[in-house]
Amino acid sequence: MGRWIKPEVYPLMAAMTFVTSMCVFQLTRNVFLNPDVRVNKANRSMGVLDNKEEGEKYAEHSLRKFLRTRPPEIMPTINHFFSEDK
Repeated sequence: MGRWIKPEVYPLMAAMTFVTSMCVFQLTRNVFLNPDVRVNKANRSMGVLDNKEEGEKYAEHSLRKFLRTRPPEIMPTINHFFSEDK
């Protein structure tokens, strides 16, 4: 990048690149997998879609199923360290 960009700007560029890539990922995921988004003409012409199974599959993805079995703690080791009586 040379003389056009100062080194102080690199962390900002990294953060903006990360946020932009997350937005692109979410938009792409919604366009291809969301049952409410219809791109082809056949599905757009239907007024009411009967796609309950497709909606449940979209809402209950594997990450959500995995996290449902985990305790709701972000850092369990640190939580236990500071909450235990000594």
